[in-house]
Amino acid sequence: MIDTHCHLAFPQLAGRVEEVLADAAGAGVHGMITVSTTSADCRESLALAERFENVWCTAGIHPLYADQACDWETVRTVARHPRCVAWGELGLDNHYQEPLAATQRRILEEHLALIESCSGDAMDKPLIIHCRDAFDDLLPVLGDASFEANRCVFHCFNSTSEDARKVLDFGAWISFTGIVTFRNARQVAEAAKLVPPDRIMVETDSPFLTPEPMRKIFPNEPQYLVHIARFLADLRGADQDEFAEVLDANARSFFGISAPQRC
Repeated sequence: MIDTHCHLAFPQLAGRVEEVLADAAGAGVHGMITVSTTSADCRESLALAERFENVWCTAGIHPLYADQACDWETVRTVARHPRCVAWGELGLDNHYQEPLAATQRRILEEHLALIESCSGDAMDKPLIIHCRDAFDDLLPVLGDASFEANRCVFHCFNSTSEDARKVLDFGAWISFTGIVTFRNARQVAEAAKLVPPDRIMVETDSPFLTPEPMRKIFPNEPQYLVHIARFLADLRGADQDEFAEVLDANARSFFGISAPQRC
């Protein structure tokens, strides 16, 4: 399996990446995508992807970092690198009052313009979408862009079945974190039942959101991805091993990743 969304460059994990990868491999997680949140993070994530053959990276600006200095040329450069497999994460977040909605919207529009200005492999890479309490604001913006909706995955889905239907009707993918295992997030579990097997992925979003039954452990790590996959398989009435194979195939197909070698 591949952890499609983690943050190996974050300080909670950055100092011991070799150990994190070894523990993940021991649990059956043999590849991971370390996702960027700032232009500085892009460089650090690419360095990790160049160092470890089973790590890939992304290029993007998280909406909650929209008020920080942004070097779009760095984002563009990283996006062109063959170890970069996606744009993002990018989107909108209405959960917090800062950064202001207008600032987030400006950075999002600049980000989409950058993607559309690129050519070749960089232009064609998929998009990792951050959307928190913002589906009605974000979907129309993405709908006005020139790329196909099936290039987008809404990561860390933590909303309702109604919002899941909006994303699916739009044509995008949905990815689930440990939130789906939480006892106080039953609406997320209900939404997970709706997602077709060819449009579902899993991720840890580590170092955050450790799944049950490991929820008290911090930081979260890619090794705990297996608990999310098993929970979803049981929830959907699927065989755990077969569902893991579906998730692996989905991740490799969506991000254009060859079958990963053992860490």
